Amino acid sequence: MTQQREQQRQAQQQEQQRQAQYQQRVAQQQEQQRQAQQQQRLNYYTQQRQQLDRLAQQREQQLQQQRRQSHLRFQQQYIQRLRQDQINLQNARAYDYSGPNYRYSRGGRYYQTNQYGVDLIKQALNYGYEEGYRAGQADREDRARFSYQNSYAYEDATYGYNNYYIDLGEYRYYFREGFNRGYQDGYYSRFRYGTNANGAFSLLGTILNQIFNVRRY
Repeated sequence: MTQQREQQRQAQQQEQQRQAQYQQRVAQQQEQQRQAQQQQRLNYYTQQRQQLDRLAQQREQQLQQQRRQSHLRFQQQYIQRLRQDQINLQNARAYDYSGPNYRYSRGGRYYQTNQYGVDLIKQALNYGYEEGYRAGQADREDRARFSYQNSYAYEDATYGYNNYYIDLGEYRYYFREGFNRGYQDGYYSRFRYGTNANGAFSLLGTILNQIFNVRRY
């Protein structure tokens, strides 16, 4: 009996070791996949950044020719915020590698993300709203026609992106959704879609939930 119990104990230990080794291999594979995905996002962002920097110069020349001083000032300030954001991006680190536990739909497709991805999308919406409000306000001051899509900040739509959790295209989509509504409020000097609490702009909760209807599972 003693020998049989010893064999059982050894068998259990071996099984535990096999499970531990398997879990370690899975964790290593997941980490490699995350690093590869992160590198792909960074490469894509770098490529887009170069194109967007050239576009910024073109837009600045157009604004100077059109004598739209308020919007020119807004674009220059946006670029300054963007450059500071890029410095922060170099020091950015992911805080959570947990699997997706949220689900949302866009354009007839379903997407999955974790809590940090949800927070990043909400940030994109609110940052977009704030920049849109400033752009609309600038165009109103310049007595320019209503045209949020011609703003460089709308075309750029990368402010606040950190390369983690969601793809750049996803971030830019939601930034622009917020920008559109912020521009309307700024251009018409109102707060229909959002609020400004002591300089902190944000979308109304009801509006944000209409745009980004996310569910936990």
